[in-house]
Amino acid sequence: MLPLLLLLLPAAHGKVEHLNYMPFLTKNPVLEGLTTGSTFVLEQPRCVFKNDSKADIWLVVALENTTATFNNSIAPGTAKRAFQNFPHSAPAYMTLNATLANYPCHKPPGDITVLRVGSETSCIRDERRPTCNGPLPGPGPYVVKFLALEGSEPVAETSWSQPIMLRTAKSPNSISTTDGGHSAGMIALTTILSILFAILLAGLVAMLVFWGSDTCGGSSTFSKPEAVSVRRYNTHHVYDQPAARL
Repeated sequence: MLPLLLLLLPAAHGKVEHLNYMPFLTKNPVLEGLTTGSTFVLEQPRCVFKNDSKADIWLVVALENTTATFNNSIAPGTAKRAFQNFPHSAPAYMTLNATLANYPCHKPPGDITVLRVGSETSCIRDERRPTCNGPLPGPGPYVVKFLALEGSEPVAETSWSQPIMLRTAKSPNSISTTDGGHSAGMIALTTILSILFAILLAGLVAMLVFWGSDTCGGSSTFSKPEAVSVRRYNTHHVYDQPAARL
């Protein structure tokens, strides 16, 4: 009986609790850039690892096609879990380690409880930082999960997330000029009208300049005023004689 118990003890000790939780991209409307060309933003796993107060909680990042061969027993910080070796010689890497205290159940009002994956740039090539949260090297698709370790022993894990694709820049040749109702004919018409408007505006400016110069030239010449002659008229009942003034 004792030998059987000794055989079962390691198996029981190595059992990993599977938690009914799947990491997901945050739905916080305040944040912008939920996915970029090298990062994405996850919601924190709050109130998920309730029974693992002594564990370190890690985020595992992997390519979608490598999850079937992922081994929980390979510890973070090793070559096979180093960010600098991902994805060539390391099928996954582990980063953003935290404790249960970092993911409490209570969420204060106004707090933004997210994790931006890929936000560190200073440790991209620093092999002394194998758990670097560096920019993701390609568009993906990526999957993530949270893994709790006590020392180097895995004790609990979440499900893998849905595949996450990052944004990619479009080639200029792939952008259609007919999208959004802007046909080639409309573009040509707009161009012709713009040219005609420019010609009309240039003509208006030229006319204003001509009129302005003509006005200035006329105001600088003063003509001599004509002499004004005033005639004296007497009405028929006024006489300019001495007898009339007596």
